Amino acid sequence: MSKKSDRLRRVFLLGATGTIGRATAQALLARGNEVVGFVRRRGLEAEFAGMEIRVGDPTDPASLERDGFQGERFDAFVSCLASRTGAPNDAWAIDFTATSDALNAAQHAGVTQAVLLSAICVQRPKLAFQQAKLAMEEALIASGLTYSIVRPTAFFKSLSGQVSRVRNGKPFLLFGDGELTACKPISDGDLASFIADCLDDRERWNRILPIGGPGPAITPKQQGERLFELLDRPPKFRRVPVAMMDAVIGGLSLAGRFSTRLADKAELARIGRYYATESMLVFDHLAGRYDAEATPSYGTETLFDFYKRLIADEAAVDLGEHAVF
Repeated sequence: MSKKSDRLRRVFLLGATGTIGRATAQALLARGNEVVGFVRRRGLEAEFAGMEIRVGDPTDPASLERDGFQGERFDAFVSCLASRTGAPNDAWAIDFTATSDALNAAQHAGVTQAVLLSAICVQRPKLAFQQAKLAMEEALIASGLTYSIVRPTAFFKSLSGQVSRVRNGKPFLLFGDGELTACKPISDGDLASFIADCLDDRERWNRILPIGGPGPAITPKQQGERLFELLDRPPKFRRVPVAMMDAVIGGLSLAGRFSTRLADKAELARIGRYYATESMLVFDHLAGRYDAEATPSYGTETLFDFYKRLIADEAAVDLGEHAVF
């Protein structure tokens, strides 16, 4: 899917060490672009062959200017930066403040085009990190730069948390009946290709771009059924009532009035509930429903292709904050 860019660019990449950021760095380099990645720690050069690594603090505007852009000119700014937890303070510090500071520095460096990795869940914002991402989208649109705002559906990483537990003989957990939601998951590589090609594809300029992976939308129940089939085991499910999540959220919210740590836990629980009850598809505001047909499909790798590789130990995934189960 890789192709040479129509015009080779000097690209400043933020969030290069994240899962999508790493894939995006490779996709940009494969298209012949010169890429400078701004990261927090040294010693990553071997992991990013071909990309210049600059070290600094993305949350410090002075470091962005001094250590990142260094008074040089760039053609494009690509941000794959995202908060790790989604907790309010973290979300506003990273998803909005650090990213908008980098956008300002990019403009000072002569950048005329920017690509922002956002999220499809901002369509129905109920959480702090969604509000922060929306504020960043608005800042980019108002900047006057040529922009592409990419809103992917679910990542393979976030849908792989139960593979190991099922391999170990445990049941696949479902919220409700397992058919409350659906998504079109997209792989890291396919999403990275889509992001990189935003620099050349004029049809993607000055647009908000929802994007999913190939194939039809799938429910959590279908994910579990296919996983058991790939493992050649009879399906075994355990259903978690949404009301149970609400009770947990209520308790943590009450305790969070007296503890910042518990307030953050309450927000993480609300995030979990959101993903358990809201589809990661394009939302039709007029009809008041999610629309799988209106959700664009892109790429070649399906979630079940990835499950096969995980089961065969041909792939690995560092769940990190995505380890919900």
